[in-house]
Amino acid sequence: MTPSSTLPVPAATLRPASAWTATLALIGLGLAAIGGLFWREATAAVRVWDASATYNHCWLVLPIAAWLAWSRRGRLASLTPQPLPWAALLALPAGLAWLAAERLGIMEGRQFAALGMVYVLALAVLGWRVCRAMAAPLLYLVFLVPFGAFTVPALQRITAWLIEIGLQITGVPHYIDALVIETPAGAFLVAEACAGLRFLIATLAFGALYAFVMFRSPGRRLAVMALALVVPIIANGLRAFGIVLLGQYLGSAEAAAADHILYGWIFFSIVLLLLILAGLPFREDGAPEPRRPAPAGLMPPRPAALALAALLVVGFAAAGPAAGLTLQQAGARPPARIALPLAVPEACEPGTDAALLCGGIVATAQAIAFPAQMTWAAVAAERARLTGTDDTDILSTIRVPGGGTWQVRQSRDSGMTVAVATWLNGRQAASGLQSRAEQAWNSLGAGRGAPVLVAVTLRPEQPGPQHIPRQRELVEALLQADGPRIAARAAALSAGH
Repeated sequence: MTPSSTLPVPAATLRPASAWTATLALIGLGLAAIGGLFWREATAAVRVWDASATYNHCWLVLPIAAWLAWSRRGRLASLTPQPLPWAALLALPAGLAWLAAERLGIMEGRQFAALGMVYVLALAVLGWRVCRAMAAPLLYLVFLVPFGAFTVPALQRITAWLIEIGLQITGVPHYIDALVIETPAGAFLVAEACAGLRFLIATLAFGALYAFVMFRSPGRRLAVMALALVVPIIANGLRAFGIVLLGQYLGSAEAAAADHILYGWIFFSIVLLLLILAGLPFREDGAPEPRRPAPAGLMPPRPAALALAALLVVGFAAAGPAAGLTLQQAGARPPARIALPLAVPEACEPGTDAALLCGGIVATAQAIAFPAQMTWAAVAAERARLTGTDDTDILSTIRVPGGGTWQVRQSRDSGMTVAVATWLNGRQAASGLQSRAEQAWNSLGAGRGAPVLVAVTLRPEQPGPQHIPRQRELVEALLQADGPRIAARAAALSAGH
């Protein structure tokens, strides 16, 4: 009898080829189940990809991740799936994070938690070694989430600060009031579109791809990502300063600002090219990929272990949406909409339904009182519906003594002006994390208050931007006259009175 160099495979296990077929089938079914559980998060992400120029590149993330996985397929030659059913327990903290984000009304948090479920599924079904071999394509999936919008105000302030430094160095006379820069050539506004977020996110996505493809060492990859974070912010400040400086030499702010987004893309393409060229001398893509020997004694996976791992992940993942659905049904009542009459200033006359007619401009005001069980996401969605989300709109702030602070958005396309403010628990509230946390507490039945959104809207009878300067003056006059009364009414509504 001659010794054999191979060990018999027990009947309860799968051969390597069959193991991969069964594993990929279970991964596909698990992804379909997770997609069904978190379809709201997925569809919300797709809508943002389609609607926002900042995130159009997200359509390329899945193809790039698939290419990264295909280019690393050789790493799987000596590996077989080794399911870790216990790893499915990681879906519980991910589900808790999803529920917290759902109560806080943070869609990006919900989307990251849903992506975390995908990672848990991969780890539980494929095992640690396979996930480590495919770390690059898995990590690249982070860019499926349209994150970063919350940084726009900070990026706007940084851009204005960099412009101010440039103007001080060049000696150009200037006056800066928050995001408005005035020079002898005219006034420049650091709008949302000028914050540089679209360039920053695109550079981060490209930087991650560049780091995964061209470098092997973690240190160099981290250095690339650090540059991809810092360089676009500084470059955007230089671009904005260049536009202001160009306006000074042309003698016209409007002429300098024309097509500034197009010029920005050209400028950032040059910056990106310089970053690529700077990294080429340190590239490591020519080095052979490290070959790790196959661990000895590993058996092909058992079908039951694969199925158990996938079922546990899906089962634990469903806990968060189930709890969220129960809470959402408790707050299913629609918000109450209350028309607010406005004082009639000079050059205006009363219209129908508490509206004012002011020489071609229709002014209305309404308070929207939300049920206490609703989350801040409903407030944010209604605010976006009323004001729009075009990042080229003109934004400003009006502070009314005794009437709070109002955020004003003026549309260049429709010529509409909307001033909005929110109240919660009897006082004015911003849209930050504190307000979201307070309302999350209310939505759980632990508080008595509820959010109230007030909007003062000015619409031209003939659509167009011709009334924008006059609308700014009119909305300020209306708020100065009626702001304290409106604030008192909104505070009472938000306190549950």
